[in-house]
Amino acid sequence: MLDGLAGRRALVTGGAAGIGRAVALMLARAGADVAVTHLAHDATDVVAGIKEAGSAGSAFQVDLRHSWDVDEVVAAAAESLGGGIDILVNNVGGLVERRTLATMDDAHWHGALDLNLSSTFYTTRAALKVMPDGGRIISVGAQAAHSGGGTGMVAYTTAKAALEGFSRALARELGPRGITVNVVAPGFVAGTPLHAAHTPEPAQRAAVAATPIGRAGAVDDVAEAVRYLASDGAAFVTGAVLDVNGGAWFS
Repeated sequence: MLDGLAGRRALVTGGAAGIGRAVALMLARAGADVAVTHLAHDATDVVAGIKEAGSAGSAFQVDLRHSWDVDEVVAAAAESLGGGIDILVNNVGGLVERRTLATMDDAHWHGALDLNLSSTFYTTRAALKVMPDGGRIISVGAQAAHSGGGTGMVAYTTAKAALEGFSRALARELGPRGITVNVVAPGFVAGTPLHAAHTPEPAQRAAVAATPIGRAGAVDDVAEAVRYLASDGAAFVTGAVLDVNGGAWFS
């Protein structure tokens, strides 16, 4: 077992697959009890992994784009964790599909913002009702927020850039309570649903070739960054964006 988070209670959104799953398991191995939300992916495996790590685990199916459902599920998750949430990881998000601005309709624009930004707002607002002083809020952003992303990523990139502004403003607001608010911004991470569905193989190879470290990111690279920001060692780190991209982009 890793150490540092024993007795903490964590909620990871989108915790059944990809980066969210790796984060949930990493926090559990560090000693935290972990609840996850999921929608399209089955959470049975990740809950089993949380329990195998010796922590309490639970899962809640919800569409985080609907604020009325978010309030109910976050309250239920807090109850399953013993009445509170010490660590919130806002991981839900996605590209949906690539569309240039000229071909983008209102539904795509609002859909990208709801999935990547509004979901974080709804979940964070609900979690703050049950988060004690000294809590941790960590959101999964994207390198695209700095670099502008690739073709057809305007709506997604806009949402991820706004997520950084949201987090920095909230860091100032919650600082007096000792609650830190940070963003982890991954670059190209192999094997995630986002890149598997929306990044062709040639583009994936090009991303690796442009990375000084010389490899694609792994989900555990991101999970380790989240674990650090959730720890006592990061108590004086807030309003920060931690790049996890192998040197592909320096923000």
